[in-house]
Parts: sequence; C-alpha cells; structure tokens
Amino acid sequence: MSGFGAPHLHLRSIDSTNERARELAEAGAPSGTIVTAEEQTAGRGRVGRGWSAPPGKALLFSAILGPLEPRHALLPLAVPVAVCEAIESVAEHECRIKWPNDVWIDERKAAGVLIEARPPNWAVIGIGVNVAIAPDEFPADVRWPAASIGPEVELAELREALCGALSEWVQATDTTVLEGYRGRDALADRPISWEGSGGGEGVGAGIDERGNLLVERADGELVSLGSGEVALRLAQP
Repeated sequence: MSGFGAPHLHLRSIDSTNERARELAEAGAPSGTIVTAEEQTAGRGRVGRGWSAPPGKALLFSAILGPLEPRHALLPLAVPVAVCEAIESVAEHECRIKWPNDVWIDERKAAGVLIEARPPNWAVIGIGVNVAIAPDEFPADVRWPAASIGPEVELAELREALCGALSEWVQATDTTVLEGYRGRDALADRPISWEGSGGGEGVGAGIDERGNLLVERADGELVSLGSGEVALRLAQP
C-alpha cells in the first residue's frame, strides 16, 4: 500500500466510523480508505466502552488496511505511536502511551485506538482524538482523565498528519515499532494493579516482543499480560 487518505468518505453524522469502514472493507474498498465524521452517535472504544464527543471538536477517524501480512502483528503498538507523532507535529505536546493504546498528554487521555480485523483480508484502524473539547463538555464520568490537544489545531491538519504517520508506522519493522513504543511507555517503572488473569499488583516493566505488558511482582516474578485479559488501574499516589 502507498498510504492512507484516499478514498476519503466524510460524513456529517454516523453511528460509528469503524462500523462504516468495516462495511466498506467487506465490500472491497482499497487499503488506504479513510472514513471521518463530524459526529458519532454510537462510537466505541476498547472492551465495549463508549466514545463520545461534541460535533466538530474531535477527529473521528477510521482507516482500512489490507491485506494483512505477518509484519502487521504489532499493529496495536504501531498505531498509538503514529498517533503520538501526528499530535506532536501539529501541537506543542509530548505524548505518552498507556498500555495498550491510550495516548496521554500530561497523564490525561487525549486519544484512543480500536482495531478490528478479519485476517488476512483487512483491518479497520479506529482512532479518536480529542481536539477542542472543553473540560466541562466531557461526560461527567470521563472528565478525568480526559484532555484535548487544543482548539488552535485544525481537524484537517491533524487528519493529514495522522495519515502520513500511519503510512510510515504500519510498514515499520518489529524492532522499530517496539523501540518507538518503549520510548513512550507511560507505565514503565510505575506501580500498577490489574484484574483478570488472577489479578495482582506490581511495577510496570515494559513490553515483551509480542507487545504484552510486563509487570514485576514484589517477589521478583515477571508476569506477562495480554491486552484482552486485563483492566489496569494506576496505583494512587
């Protein structure tokens, strides 16, 4: 594939850009196709969580990638790195990644990623970036830790930056992706706890070669956690 951004379907309102992109992928839309919207009425995040934003104040973006190859195994890591680079290219922020793929600014969530795939045919890369949402416009249950990158940023400018960054990172080698992710790991050396897989607590010890989170328990045991089996809670200071 040569890049993302064309064809581009932009909608005033839709239930979910990911749902529309899935339909297009199933119908044979080419890799690189993107779907954006002014407003989503049923946007989704990971593990069934909702994703909402006032109309015109967030980048609501889904892209089709296909066919999938072995080098795309680390796509869930490559995409948040690309989001970080795109944001930093248009705004004066330093971005970090809370495993597996929440993008943080000053330890507040500014963007999220939801990837849905039908290997080996296609993947839909869903990305939501809070751009110009005021603190009191976030739903009450997500006002912390949510953040916006700033009202001075144009959605079109961010969209173009994101298409460019994605085009590079989906083709990156595993070594490059792992290095890029580890350099932005927000949980490294931080006390965390998790539910599922027996539950427990420890200190973030980076990620392994498959992208699983590594946690070191108090007794020195190193535990590897997969994204589908845990819910993380940062320990309170």
